[in-house]
Amino acid sequence: MHAAPTPAPNTPARRFRRLRTIAAAAVLAAGAVAPAVASAGTAHAAPALQEVMFVGNNWEGTADVIAPSGDFHKIGRINVIPDKDQRLAAIYLNPANLAVFLGIRLTAGEGHDQFVDDMYSTPDGTALVASRPSFGDVVSIDLATGKVKWRFPVSGYRSDHMALSPDGTRVAVSSSLSNSVYVLDINTGRQLGSFATGAKPHENVFTPDGKIWNMSIGEVNNDLDAPWQDFLKGDRHITIADASTYKVVRTIDMRSRLDAFGRTDLSNAVRPAVFSPDYGKLYFQVSYFNGLVEYDVATDKITRVKTLPKNPATSDDRTTFVNDSRHHGLSMSPGGDKLCVAGTMDDYATVVNRATLQEGPLVSASKPYWATVSGDGKSCVISESGADQVTAISFATGQKTVSVPVGDHPQRVRIAHIPAGWTGTTG
Repeated sequence: MHAAPTPAPNTPARRFRRLRTIAAAAVLAAGAVAPAVASAGTAHAAPALQEVMFVGNNWEGTADVIAPSGDFHKIGRINVIPDKDQRLAAIYLNPANLAVFLGIRLTAGEGHDQFVDDMYSTPDGTALVASRPSFGDVVSIDLATGKVKWRFPVSGYRSDHMALSPDGTRVAVSSSLSNSVYVLDINTGRQLGSFATGAKPHENVFTPDGKIWNMSIGEVNNDLDAPWQDFLKGDRHITIADASTYKVVRTIDMRSRLDAFGRTDLSNAVRPAVFSPDYGKLYFQVSYFNGLVEYDVATDKITRVKTLPKNPATSDDRTTFVNDSRHHGLSMSPGGDKLCVAGTMDDYATVVNRATLQEGPLVSASKPYWATVSGDGKSCVISESGADQVTAISFATGQKTVSVPVGDHPQRVRIAHIPAGWTGTTG
């Protein structure tokens, strides 16, 4: 195992301030653009920015923009598929692309198209950059006009989770059907590099020691979910790549680590994951499991496993779990003392004490699909994909504070920065 990543030389509060500084810095548009891309416009002085949250409404193809804390009121909405007719025409003329498009609808989409997976804002706040699984691409949407600024199609026709580099200038996106990750310039869509992963790459995380961690989840779009059929799920592992050269420097298969800890019953398909503030511990969810796992980076060992309560109304039939995930969504308070868990199939969220791994109150939620941290760091914000709303839960009390209606099937929720005074696009 490689040496543990060097701890970030700043406190959680300084990390939050640094993100705001990065977001406020203007970045000039430059370089070539991806295929089928409109050219980037001339750069102008950076506008004053406001911090917000993007909420991706996956089945609807929109992103709601809400306040990042307080009452989380709605500020505006972005159409993430303004080019829908053009994209559908191209898909229907390509038999392979059409097969994937319909396959996504029948499997991962639960009968719906997947139009918005992950989202970030550009450093100058003028655009939203989003992955669109059913369209197999990443696009930049101009927040002033609502038009596509650039588009990058991934190989394999399906894009998935993304991650933003620490300086805010690059996005890493999983190409789930080609078992690869692409790294793009966030301003131009230009490909900077790529690397191979395990089967069905999913979550991506940039670390401060100059690495990208990718977690592959294997084949989730079938009902071959019995433990004895596990070998049919493919090669699932964490891939660690150098964030400058994009060369793979390490792979970690959690199978042997889980077995050594005595949990041969758990899947090695790593789902959402979050590092501790010093990047010494990795907490993650795995397929089929109602709980979380703690992994020590320096010793390369599983150190704790926490089983969280089951909802008596939830079936234990694995084939009923959405894309093999019983729990899907994990975040950590800025101080590193609390974890927030989205219990997707068990219809609750809970705040877990990191020192003891004792859960707090089970907050009722309808198919919570993601968990993130509010702009002020005081709340965990979950997406309730079954109720079309986002809900804030206090890290201090573990209790719900507010829910805000959003669009159809919200999933990813991300902190973003956009021009002050923005209330919608003009296009």
